[in-house]
Amino acid sequence: MCATIKTEGVEIILKLHRRCAALLAACLLLFSWCGEAAAADHPYHYGFKRSKNGNLPSINEEGFKDILQKNEAIFLGDTSRKELYLTFDNGYENGYTAKILDVLQEKKVPAIFFVTGHYVRDEPELVKRMVAEGHLVGNHSWSHPDMTRVSNEKLKEEMDRVKNAVAELTPQKEMQYLRPPRGIFSDRTLQVCRQLGYTSVFWSIAYKDWDPKEQRGWKYAYDKVMGQLHPGAVILLHSVSRDNAEALGKIIDDARSQGYEFKSLNQLQVKNY
Repeated sequence: MCATIKTEGVEIILKLHRRCAALLAACLLLFSWCGEAAAADHPYHYGFKRSKNGNLPSINEEGFKDILQKNEAIFLGDTSRKELYLTFDNGYENGYTAKILDVLQEKKVPAIFFVTGHYVRDEPELVKRMVAEGHLVGNHSWSHPDMTRVSNEKLKEEMDRVKNAVAELTPQKEMQYLRPPRGIFSDRTLQVCRQLGYTSVFWSIAYKDWDPKEQRGWKYAYDKVMGQLHPGAVILLHSVSRDNAEALGKIIDDARSQGYEFKSLNQLQVKNY
């Protein structure tokens, strides 16, 4: 009898051991999954080392280069060619977009305007004009949130509302380019947007131009852009800037005099990082 009890006790201990081992394995798997999920949603605030003296800009030290590459985002175009891509962020209207469009039309230069829901709702005629004059309209989200703080479902809603609103207003029925609001993103948000059919567009030339209270004159804007000029550049300008509107014509003329050609994002065939 004692031997029987002893045998049963051993069996119970072995069963408990197996269950504990299975539970431990499940916990380790869960911890691993949670770690991967947290890493995928780690927020990054976009930044880059600016171009100086004709040298190319860099994101090598920013910690997100591999994430941009993996998700096929745009940082630089073909750096072997003197091509430039003009991009504008239009979160709200400050009275200068019409002048910007006038200059682009006069100089025959294509651009893309990344618009928010606020902009589409309040400035439908300007959005119509953008498309009518051959420019692209890109997605800057409906409400300009920190995309790393919203769910995948909310991300889709933010993108769809802008796309649908533009499609209702204009002949542009598809929307394939996105600029993350505030320049904040994560691996997850880039993945979700890519699954929705978007290419995330960052930039390789920019300066602090988004505050209407800190305008310093057209020459300041001109110098800030021209001082960073490089082959394959994606130029970010905010349309709320008076300085940008006043400097744009000379930027275009002088860039062309240096052998640069302005192209549409639809013509960007080579991505560099």
